[in-house]
Amino acid sequence: MQKREFTASLLAGGSAGMCVDLALFPLDTIKTRLQTPQGFYKAGGFRGIYAGVPSAAVGSFPNAAAFFVTYEYMKALLGSSSSPYMAPVKHMAAASLGEIIACLIRVPTEVIKQRTQACPSSSTYQVLLVTLREEGFLGLYRGYKSTVFREIPFSLVQFPLWEFLKGLWSWKQGHVLYSWQSAVCGAFAGGVAAAVTTPLDVAKTRIMLAKAGTTTARGNIPFVLQEVWNTKGFSGLFAGIVPRVAWISLGGFIFLGAYEKARSLLL
Repeated sequence: MQKREFTASLLAGGSAGMCVDLALFPLDTIKTRLQTPQGFYKAGGFRGIYAGVPSAAVGSFPNAAAFFVTYEYMKALLGSSSSPYMAPVKHMAAASLGEIIACLIRVPTEVIKQRTQACPSSSTYQVLLVTLREEGFLGLYRGYKSTVFREIPFSLVQFPLWEFLKGLWSWKQGHVLYSWQSAVCGAFAGGVAAAVTTPLDVAKTRIMLAKAGTTTARGNIPFVLQEVWNTKGFSGLFAGIVPRVAWISLGGFIFLGAYEKARSLLL
């Protein structure tokens, strides 16, 4: 990857990520509260809908930038293949590595953000201090494994589907897609990926919010999913699916459309 492409991916990805996270933050808060063990209204309901937004604002740009720099670098490193069947594999590998790297930034901000969302009477700063005092620095990485296990399947669905839809639409109309067309493809791909990975998102939320020292806090994903199934059944596994799909579909439209537009302007 050339220096100019690296800079374009960094700036475009970071800017697009920040736009989405801040614009659609209320949907994320609603989704988190629907997934909490205590239930939506006990977690704050519609009160303090922007609780935790400082954490999202701090982590948004570097998180999205890290993902897209890795994603574009890996695509360039793997090169183009003459076989159309290899393209999805390349996109899956690039997206998976991108998520692993991005989660190093995403998880600490996600832990603080979700704990603040589930307890709106506490500020982001207070939640950060309590987490560091009770769990130390490693407490900020509670749920790293579950986040990666959520993000990789998500990316394995979203990015190959996004690239496939772009290629199909571009072939149909005979020229490169406009930014809004890429955004439509991103919205659809994101919505599908969000729906099928909702149970993993529920597990991740439960692990991050669990009291330190509990069995749930250990991060055993199958155990957490079984616990949710036993207590709340199918609806518990898919808690928050509507705001999650809405948030990620709208986010995909803004995020991937803005990314393509910004990157094309910078190159």
